[in-house]
Amino acid sequence: MKLKLVLLSLFCVFSSFVLSAEEAKKEDDTKKKTLEEKTVEKKHAITIQGNDIKYTSVAGTIVLKQEGDQKASFFYTAYLKEGVEDLSSRPITFCFNGGPGSSSVWLHLGAFGPQKVVIKDNGNAEPPYRLEDNSHSILDVTDLVFIDPVSTGFSKHAKGEDVKQFHGVDEDIKSVAEFIRLFVTKFERWESPKFIAGESYGTTRAAGLAAELHDDYFMYVNGILLVSSVLDFQTMRDFGQGNDLPYILFLPTYTATAHYHKLLKPELQKKTLGEVVKESETFALGQYASALLQGDRLGGDERKVIEKKLGDYTGLSQDYVSNADLRVNSFQFRKQLLRTKKRNIGRFDSRYIGVDINPLGEAAMVDPSAEAVFGLFTATFNNYVRTVLGWEQDEKYEILANVFPWDWKASNEYLNVAHGLRDVMSKNTQLKVFVANGYYDMATPFFATEYTFNHLNLDPSLRGNVMMEYYDAGHMMYTHKPSLIKLNNDIRTFIKNTLQGGRSDRKDLMTLKGLKSL
Repeated sequence: MKLKLVLLSLFCVFSSFVLSAEEAKKEDDTKKKTLEEKTVEKKHAITIQGNDIKYTSVAGTIVLKQEGDQKASFFYTAYLKEGVEDLSSRPITFCFNGGPGSSSVWLHLGAFGPQKVVIKDNGNAEPPYRLEDNSHSILDVTDLVFIDPVSTGFSKHAKGEDVKQFHGVDEDIKSVAEFIRLFVTKFERWESPKFIAGESYGTTRAAGLAAELHDDYFMYVNGILLVSSVLDFQTMRDFGQGNDLPYILFLPTYTATAHYHKLLKPELQKKTLGEVVKESETFALGQYASALLQGDRLGGDERKVIEKKLGDYTGLSQDYVSNADLRVNSFQFRKQLLRTKKRNIGRFDSRYIGVDINPLGEAAMVDPSAEAVFGLFTATFNNYVRTVLGWEQDEKYEILANVFPWDWKASNEYLNVAHGLRDVMSKNTQLKVFVANGYYDMATPFFATEYTFNHLNLDPSLRGNVMMEYYDAGHMMYTHKPSLIKLNNDIRTFIKNTLQGGRSDRKDLMTLKGLKSL
């Protein structure tokens, strides 16, 4: 009898232990699986280019899973035109910005969405910040989905998951590709024409994403929109570290900037922007490139000629460019151009002028073109997402998140996704690419983009699939109203031509710019 009582007691203890372990596991699973999928829909109307458009906004989340385990939650904002009976005839465009670490707020409220920030003609904004109907939105020709990658906006990784699985070139592309697959499936858009729109590092993502969707999901993209492109990081990284290429490719932007601020010598200043940029490009690819390649072999007399011309095309003194060994990086240029006025110029847009915090410093420490708009976009989005879209959440919306260390997948070399773009364009010969460049962009200079596309090694039969346009503005060219109008009209044309199977005439486009065909 005593033995039975002992065994019964042991059984109860064991059962209690098992139940406790199971309950603990369930509790742990519950803690890990805290992400929810939800949507908030609202009805709206807008007039775009004289046409009345009724649309539904959808603010929502999609949870990424792997073998049943939650991995991350993507926040998105979608705008879907109402009354579309045949979704296979209605394009859909997936949009995002760059960083890495940026939310999609810039393209959302600055360029493509149905609401846009109000900015003065001089590119600045003052409180109270507000939004207005974007009568130039591209919602008339395509549905729009604005994606915040993991760690940006309201998107986040699941508890217990290592965020590093999203913070890298390949990791980021794969997660965004899976989001797109889930969205397309959920909203029944597999048969819709699909476009991808990225800005800045978002263009790096877009190029890789087109290949990822093609190769892993057999989802063929109709078109890619690259705004302020960077595909080959050798064209813009590591000034002064044995890589002379950025000095050559930034020079035409220096020239355009000095021309804007009226700091070129009189005979150059009186020329049009297109004329002086063409001259600068010719010098950059010819005498200047040759001089840099020679290094210390460059003779004294020849060096003096290069110093003078470099000073002429930058608006800097010959002594300064000489002391810089003919190599002035963009941060130095932004500091030096207006140093005598104790001012510096913007990186995102070199038309902007800011107070120089340290007049004696070597490089610009503050970007006035960023300071002019960051607060504006932050305030308006936080109000808009809650009061108009109906997404009531108290967590911080990460406009710009710290996602570093970022895995660049480029050990002992520069990240270059251009070859991936070439490959997918060669596989999907119907794929078209639109490239938007700002003359005053000192983050991703236009001449570097031209260089990259000149070195794609595309088959001649596919080169007409690229349309390249230029704007009298900077990195975020849409903050300049005339450029916003031109940008979205150019994109309308691109989308319509793409769906009709048309090709751009790159020769004509380059001739308009005053350059040879790419």
